[in-house]
Amino acid sequence: MSERNFNSNDHKHVTLKKHHVWMAGGFTSIVLILLITLSIFTYMLNVNQKMNYNNLDNKISNLNIETQSSINSISESLFAIKSDVTGLGSQLGVINEEFSSLKASVGEDFSGVIDIVIPSVVTVRTDSAQGTGFIIHNNGYIVTNAHVLADSQGNLATGIKAITSNQNIIDAEFIGFDGKLDIALLKISGSYDALELENSDNVQAGEKVIAIGNPLGLQFSVSQGIVSAVHRPGLNGLNAYIQTDTPLNPGNSGGPLINKKGKVIGINNFKVSSGEALGFALESNYIKSTVNEISQAALNLTLIN
Repeated sequence: MSERNFNSNDHKHVTLKKHHVWMAGGFTSIVLILLITLSIFTYMLNVNQKMNYNNLDNKISNLNIETQSSINSISESLFAIKSDVTGLGSQLGVINEEFSSLKASVGEDFSGVIDIVIPSVVTVRTDSAQGTGFIIHNNGYIVTNAHVLADSQGNLATGIKAITSNQNIIDAEFIGFDGKLDIALLKISGSYDALELENSDNVQAGEKVIAIGNPLGLQFSVSQGIVSAVHRPGLNGLNAYIQTDTPLNPGNSGGPLINKKGKVIGINNFKVSSGEALGFALESNYIKSTVNEISQAALNLTLIN
């Protein structure tokens, strides 16, 4: 009886051990499965993250390319706009100049030209007479007629002064003269806007012109006319004069004859008193060459290029 009971308990013990082993093996398998699943999930997660990262990196690269392309396009547009604006500015300058010329040529109003020119014109006064001159170099060099500076005996007058448009009276230094062409060169202190000389070979009969001077002491008076002819002979026998019907009177001598562009085409020199509207101005090309000859001889300088 006792022996039988012993065998029965032993059998149960063996059965329990097998059951425990089975449970332990099952738990281990579950753990392994979980570990494998977790590893696979982790791997897939890493793969997915890497794919997302690569996609994001590609998108960023594409965005950088598109952004740089847009920047380049904008830069090109800005350069084009700047070029257009610069070109437009140049065109506007040309248009304004052409409009001013057109206004002077078809109308009677030279006021725009006169406002620019007047500050470069001076009254030339000596102890014995007065006339007109104009600035041909920014450093205060003035050209006038030589006879304006002569006294009653034909000698160089004293007390030469220049009176500017704002009524400043400045002592003028005599530099030199050319008696044949009746040109004299003076200098005053200070800095000024010089008048530009036109190529007198381009002057044509019929052009509208103005003369600025001091007729009968009336300072900075303006008279208007046209070019009647070019290359007329003067008292010196040279075919170097512009004939104009612009009224000229004593005091106009040495003043500029100016075209519609505001450039000097001649220096008013003399008139024929026995006729009407017969004034003559030395052509600007002769002014240029004569002034440079005087300045080279006296100063070793070329004043007009």
